[in-house]
Amino acid sequence: MGKNVNVCIIDDDDIYQFTMSMTLETFTGVDKIIALYDGAEALDYMLDHLNKEEELPDIIFLDINMPIMDGFQFMEEYIKIKPKVGKKITIYMVSSSVDPKDIDRAKKINEISDYIVKPIKESQLETIITQLKEKGKL
Repeated sequence: MGKNVNVCIIDDDDIYQFTMSMTLETFTGVDKIIALYDGAEALDYMLDHLNKEEELPDIIFLDINMPIMDGFQFMEEYIKIKPKVGKKITIYMVSSSVDPKDIDRAKKINEISDYIVKPIKESQLETIITQLKEKGKL
């Protein structure tokens, strides 16, 4: 429960990545912030660090609309490698899309904990991390 948290932001928007990173850096207990630009880069990162639990994220904030590999495509591939991943990773789908089709599609994927509409407020981020710690998921 007292361990530090690794957070991964998978999003092709530089400004969003920057603001998320700056916000997360202010939180006590956030140890490492991994910022990746698309699902393919994120999948490569996961595969490269399968046996290095301390390098893998505890929480992923995953955008839907990205070039090369979008959030849903990443999830399809992540589900295939999940049995080889050495730790439980909590994934939040984060998008500016309020399209019910996107929301329903995300909610049907068991590995996605929740769907969050951008922008994420600082209080939302803090609540997410606090609740995961309290529930023993971090």
